[in-house]
Amino acid sequence: MDKERAQEIVSSSVMPNVTLNGTPIYIESVNTNTETANIHFLKIQKIHAKCL
Repeated sequence: MDKERAQEIVSSSVMPNVTLNGTPIYIESVNTNTETANIHFLKIQKIHAKCL
């Protein structure tokens, strides 16, 4: 996913269905300087990752 689309999702008032490798995720924030996103896996509560 590109960083602009990730930022649109974060800014949206509606939480769309977003997946990473087929696993549902929530994008918490996007860091445009490092081109990473803080995400949470919706079905696995203890794993947090940065990616883009």
